[in-house]
Amino acid sequence: MSWRFPLFGNSQQQQPDPNFQDNPTQPWYPPSVVGSSSHPSTPSSSNVSPHQRASDNSQSSSRAQPSPAEAAGIIARLKDKSVDELQRLLKDKEAYNAFFNSLDQVKTQNNLRDELRKETMQLARENLEKEQRILELRNQCTIIRTTELAAAQDRLAELERQKDEIMRSYSPAALLDKLQKSMAKLDEESEELHQKFLEKDIDLPTFVQKYKKLRAAYHKQALLHLAGKTSLR
Repeated sequence: MSWRFPLFGNSQQQQPDPNFQDNPTQPWYPPSVVGSSSHPSTPSSSNVSPHQRASDNSQSSSRAQPSPAEAAGIIARLKDKSVDELQRLLKDKEAYNAFFNSLDQVKTQNNLRDELRKETMQLARENLEKEQRILELRNQCTIIRTTELAAAQDRLAELERQKDEIMRSYSPAALLDKLQKSMAKLDEESEELHQKFLEKDIDLPTFVQKYKKLRAAYHKQALLHLAGKTSLR
């Protein structure tokens, strides 16, 4: 933060000390404190448009100059200083720094900087305190991922395989295939029973009872098979 302090106040009421001699050496203070009349000339300044030079001067002024309220506060601090005191501000770096740091605006900025620094340090300490806990949790996640998670994934894959087998066994096509096989078995059993009757291995009442039961079951399943095939079309 570098401001140009307007060095006026009691200079119209007090005469400079005749014994005071200007220091011919280069003053210590930054270029922003130097009067605005000393502008460095650049070789390419003739090629810059007036509008661009005005814009550059405006931006430079806005960076170096305080706001009107801040300037009024600084002027109020400088009003009562003598010419010697003002000259000392320009010549003595320690005096300048002491006055600069005593300004309310600078104190506010310094306090804000200190608060931000304290908050940053506090956050850094808290992060360092949590680092061990973070490492422990990371290790636990690694163990779970390599052991428990792998076992759970294997179990899930097995259950998925069993589910697929069950779904396939109870699919419409699988059920129709089971009906077809059951019908074939019933038809085969009824033919065997008929062959036994022809060979007189069983009597007529027993044959009729068993044959009727087998054929009734066969036709029932045949009707279910036909209905299932029709619904799938």
